[in-house]
Amino acid sequence: MLSSCASQDLLTVNGSLGRSFAPCAPPPKPLCTAMSIPPPLSSFCNNPSQPRNPHLQISCHAFKKPATIEDRPKTDVQISVDFDNESDKAQTIIKLTAPGKPGLLQVVITALKDLGLSVSKATIDYENGILREKFWVQGPMGAKIQDPKDIKNVQRVLTNAINEPSFVPDKAATRPPPKMLAKQDLMPEESIEFRRRTDLLFGLMDQYLKNDVFSIQKSIVDHVEYTVARSRFRFDDFEAYQATAHSARDRLLESWNDTQQFFKDRNPKRVYYFSMEFLMGRSLLNSLSNLGIKDQYAQALKQLGFDLEVLAEQEIDAALGNGGLGRLAACFLDSFATLDLPAWGYGLRYQYGLFRQNIKDGFQLEQPDFWLNFGNPWEVERVHVSYSVKFYGRVDEEMRNGRSVHKWIPGEMVEAVAYDNPIPGYHTSNTINLRLWAAKPSGGFDMEAFNTGDYVNAILNKQKAEAISSILYPDDRSYQGKELRLKQQYFFVSASLQDIVRRYKDSHSNFEEFSNKVALHLNDTHPAIAVAELMRMLIDEEWLEWKEAWNIVTRVFSLTNHTIISESFEKWPVELMESLLPRHLQIIYEINRVFLEEAKKKVGSDFGRLARLSIVEEGSVKTIRMGNLAIVACHSINAVSQMHANYIKSTLLKDFCSIWPHKFQSKTNGVTQRRWLAFGNPALGDVITKWLGTEAWIKDLDIVAGLRQHASNPQLHAEWNQARYQNKMRLAQHIYNISGIRVSVDAMFDAQVKRIHEYKRQFLNLLSIIHRYDCIKNMAADERKRVVPRVCIFGGKAPPGYEFAKKIVKLVHAIGEKVNNDPEVGDLLKVIFIPDYNVSVAELIIPACDLSQHISTPGSEASGTGNMKFAMNGCLILGTLDGSNIEIRDEIGQENMFTFGVVVDDVPRLRTEHRNFQPPREFQRVLGMIRDGIFGFKDYFNALCDAVDGETGDYYLLGRDFLAYLEAQASVDTAFVDKEKWTEMSILSTAGSGKFSSDRAIREYAEQIWRVEPCKRPV
Repeated sequence: MLSSCASQDLLTVNGSLGRSFAPCAPPPKPLCTAMSIPPPLSSFCNNPSQPRNPHLQISCHAFKKPATIEDRPKTDVQISVDFDNESDKAQTIIKLTAPGKPGLLQVVITALKDLGLSVSKATIDYENGILREKFWVQGPMGAKIQDPKDIKNVQRVLTNAINEPSFVPDKAATRPPPKMLAKQDLMPEESIEFRRRTDLLFGLMDQYLKNDVFSIQKSIVDHVEYTVARSRFRFDDFEAYQATAHSARDRLLESWNDTQQFFKDRNPKRVYYFSMEFLMGRSLLNSLSNLGIKDQYAQALKQLGFDLEVLAEQEIDAALGNGGLGRLAACFLDSFATLDLPAWGYGLRYQYGLFRQNIKDGFQLEQPDFWLNFGNPWEVERVHVSYSVKFYGRVDEEMRNGRSVHKWIPGEMVEAVAYDNPIPGYHTSNTINLRLWAAKPSGGFDMEAFNTGDYVNAILNKQKAEAISSILYPDDRSYQGKELRLKQQYFFVSASLQDIVRRYKDSHSNFEEFSNKVALHLNDTHPAIAVAELMRMLIDEEWLEWKEAWNIVTRVFSLTNHTIISESFEKWPVELMESLLPRHLQIIYEINRVFLEEAKKKVGSDFGRLARLSIVEEGSVKTIRMGNLAIVACHSINAVSQMHANYIKSTLLKDFCSIWPHKFQSKTNGVTQRRWLAFGNPALGDVITKWLGTEAWIKDLDIVAGLRQHASNPQLHAEWNQARYQNKMRLAQHIYNISGIRVSVDAMFDAQVKRIHEYKRQFLNLLSIIHRYDCIKNMAADERKRVVPRVCIFGGKAPPGYEFAKKIVKLVHAIGEKVNNDPEVGDLLKVIFIPDYNVSVAELIIPACDLSQHISTPGSEASGTGNMKFAMNGCLILGTLDGSNIEIRDEIGQENMFTFGVVVDDVPRLRTEHRNFQPPREFQRVLGMIRDGIFGFKDYFNALCDAVDGETGDYYLLGRDFLAYLEAQASVDTAFVDKEKWTEMSILSTAGSGKFSSDRAIREYAEQIWRVEPCKRPV
């Protein structure tokens, strides 16, 4: 379609239906398209085709669509292309008659521009399915088209473009009929009427939307007019994206509705995945690719004058998560759908997410992430699906049927409104659901207060309610912050559990089958209050006995523990919980009493162990340990890597493991190869498909092991490196766009992109960069020629209240400012910080990098998934033996990655011996350069140096590992120089990544923890 150019007003009317317009200034050349580009006109130029815009910009107004226009083009119209060199002194007029196909105008203009012709004006007459167009054109030098060869060439190209066989509609697939055509409790005459209405509705919706190019174009254009409310002849890239997204969502919703109906009919056991984060990333390309219609959409949009990749850039990342926890949850949803598992995701619809990271003078500034400002076309607001969530108040006791029951009288109520997000699987007809909750004031806006003049309180009450789902992880350093965070967590689980119980009760009259139909999984301990909430619902609202209710709870809940230090387990002051959730505190006390009685039978009078096991922590401030509550209630607790499992069994959760060893297991994390390789790195994906001879690896990643037999093949090396070179070019362009810094694509791209934290040791990386810079500065010119050029790339957010991390962000910029502007260094070393790191930025960085650093202190990282994404894309890993690095090493081979540093078993001892440790002089020298102000801000950075250079400092052992780290960096340089060896290592890295698919992880969860089976909807 065509977008507006407000500076022009060139509409002229030819009869009742005609309109003419002139294009705006010529724009840049688009990406290559499916239509072959014709050669330039022989008389005019031997140069490549002229730059052009992905779509023509025009201005038009007051065009009324006549009633005679038909949606379908006529196919029996003879195509004609005639030339008029008489009517205009300066330009040739090309007259074209053709069937009226959507987007034909832009197809013709594109073809003319590809021929090197400039189009100054065009007129259109469209009636009864026949399109008559005139184009005023000139050659590159402003000449007319008069050479017979040129005329013949133009005629041939235009005729071929018009005849492109993409407008023929496909035959629509038939949707399944409704299961029940009449209600059994209706009278015969009512049943007949009900059946008539059912048959009518089914007749109207008995076919799926078609996915041929014409039908897609029709769908997009309809959404432009009816959803986006723009003229079909005047809309821009963002509006085209909105229309395209709604068009794709239509197809998702067809599958979503039928999948949910199929689940309802089959009534399988379902798994409900509770997570405070879902870091989804952009949805357009991922959804189209999973549905298998990306190529059709790309072609449809091209003919309408748009580029699918350009439109995809218009989408804003959904701000529903922060880091690995949320991205893992998003990968798991993709695998749920692809493996046909009956699953739902539950979370919160954050209005602002965590924050948007801006950089000013090298300092991080946090701003709200207004990702919903322009709406979210992928979600469906379910205004009829809402639940009341209670807070505060008191608990009364009353007698009911001869037994004492508790009744919670709330002091405040908030409504939870559902927003559904369809999640399609790959090469399956199943589409599952992510349901997110938004907080709204109960009963809507308080108009009574407003009308009586209490304007402030009316507005404040609304804001207070909506604050619950406003931001991710409110700052909990204050009492008010703690209250908001607990309120947020309870709001989320209460609405979700009410929804789940309601769905179960639709087909069951009691709770005898609840644990056979429902699996509730907690992604970390943030949703742990769900344990007490389900108990409350079963006891207080469904009137089950305590023992029966607890039996259900302990059979349905399972937990993934992502924690490796006890401080990460949340604790809530009893005073806070008593005020906010009084009934839940009573229930937790009773759970703890019963649990400790059972624990005494196993540990005896070991009061130290009992105190550590207790859900209630005694102390100056009495608190509730949410991690302990989850562990007591869940039938399964899984770690996220084998190292993590061994560590928590021997340290963090040793006491629990000793009494319930059967509860604990390991499920190594995984990532979806679809987003992170097949769709996110299509160039490399095509190479993999070619050499494996199949696309089956996109659904079964173990197949990539077949690359091992070709790993030394020179032809594969050439294709592999060409794909990676294209990715490096894209990233280099992005770096230039955001920073103005030009980087060499021949240099090693070395990335450390993740949340900024001391244990992740970005500071260690920076110290090695300073060492590298120092070495280069002290080299002779001949020595510098042997230096391996590096582009060191950082990305990640520092938590707003974490000063150490924010100083790291500033240090990256300070070093970059010094190094990048040093003429003696040039391209040998560049330091880049890419701000506001998110999924879309990761999709740009990960396919392009040669080396990725995962260098946390052993025993600090539970698993990590960034390393899996990089390894999967053929990027080599430099890392410590921490988290899932160990399993990556085992799968791809020690010889194909670079490891260094202390081992986890030695870490406690080395920390206690730190007083007697003398850091190496290289370490002291680089710290001295920071302290001396070589990079400026020496007073500001002193705290960083003190943290690793004092008698009681260096908790994360940077000094201990520094020399080993430098040696590993030297090994990286040596390997990179040997291009043949490096490429083979890269191929073997991808070949060994099969284990790290989220499909494998979810299959293990389904079989060993949830006991749920696939439920594939038949096509």
